[in-house]
Amino acid sequence: MNILFALPGLHLVPRGAESAFENLAQTLALRGHSVTMVGSGKPKQQTAYHFMHAPSIARERLRKLPCFPPVRSDYRWEELSFAPGLFWTVFGRPFDISITCSYPFVHWSLQLALRKTANIFVTENGDWPARRTNLEYKFFSCNGLVCTNPEYGERHRERYPTVVIPNGIHPHIFTPGPATRERFGIPATKKVLLIVSALIPSKRVADGLRIAALLDDVHVVVAGDGPLRSEIEQLAAEILPNRFTRLTCQATEMPDLYRSADALLHMSREEAFGNIYIEALSCGLPVIAHDYPTSRWILGEQGFFGSGDNLQAMAAQVRAALDAPTTDANARHEAVATRFSWDAVAKQYEAFFSQLLRGKA
Repeated sequence: MNILFALPGLHLVPRGAESAFENLAQTLALRGHSVTMVGSGKPKQQTAYHFMHAPSIARERLRKLPCFPPVRSDYRWEELSFAPGLFWTVFGRPFDISITCSYPFVHWSLQLALRKTANIFVTENGDWPARRTNLEYKFFSCNGLVCTNPEYGERHRERYPTVVIPNGIHPHIFTPGPATRERFGIPATKKVLLIVSALIPSKRVADGLRIAALLDDVHVVVAGDGPLRSEIEQLAAEILPNRFTRLTCQATEMPDLYRSADALLHMSREEAFGNIYIEALSCGLPVIAHDYPTSRWILGEQGFFGSGDNLQAMAAQVRAALDAPTTDANARHEAVATRFSWDAVAKQYEAFFSQLLRGKA
């Protein structure tokens, strides 16, 4: 198959959706498909797919622009700046499948430029384009919908050809191994609770700090950045004095960071998928998560669950995870390697694409 991926941040920023698309594209290309990616970054060495550049303006430079439907955020302004270049880059090319998770402007550009191509939308950033029916959302349509969790799949399978496919991981990269705490400036003798998250309200990092404050032997490491940075650092100084580290990491450093922690805490009440769940598990870490259907679907018996509204109860789950036998690390890794390898995920995409192109979805 001749497959196209399009997203402004491809080869430019290491966000979750971009990372997922790049890994999926590489795997599909290695499996023999002709794969093209269009993004605002630059070509990388040793990719099995073809990369094409289309310019965009980084969202950080657009935050002072007015927001209104359909350009309702700096993200949308960034997407709008990318759409014209994308359109002319792909116009009339003979792709069988086009894939994006960006709506409306990228999605619309692909539909206009590639009228004979099966257009696939992936719910990497949520299912709201398919769910809502007002304003610009009423113009959403697709030839196939890939849902990254079963909740999304149940909502939309009556309206679109739909399949539930998780994101993946490279199990040979995310593996259990020795800690390298000195490299990250993490205390060698404390129990380390890791929070990997953008510092935005929906991720509830502040509540994660309040939970850790209930456990007097825990050092918290927050890996991430965002608009709440100052608030998070101020709160940590107040309730976790000398027990807090905030850092940012390159994607290539994340396996070592996971190995340097004792458990991962993620307080978000809802995720489209949650790549950090499987990354941490694959490195052998116990994972504590808010109890909702998607976290249960991903983590299964390997997870520690509690209500994010009950900080005392979540603290008890953190304690249980920190006290879990270290011998369970290999079992966590094997559970992920069997189910979430990128090769296994790519096979599910291949099957769905084949159905769509045969008209049997």
